[in-house]
Amino acid sequence: MNLRVRVVHCTCAGDQHWFADIDDTDDPQPDDPYWFVDRCRSQAEALERACARLLELSTDALRSGSLIRVQEAHLVSV
Repeated sequence: MNLRVRVVHCTCAGDQHWFADIDDTDDPQPDDPYWFVDRCRSQAEALERACARLLELSTDALRSGSLIRVQEAHLVSV
């Protein structure tokens, strides 16, 4: 598994902020990452938070052999 960090500058209704996510490089759709954070005040903050989480995810992957995507971790019964 090859994980990647993506950092994006967003402007929503005049509110500028940074978004970061971590996903598999082989995933053609970036709609369900392993982790994400939104509303960071700077590119550096988004990157720092993503790198810290990437280290945690790599430790989890070594221990368990797999990772859980955001949507799998937050399943809600209706």
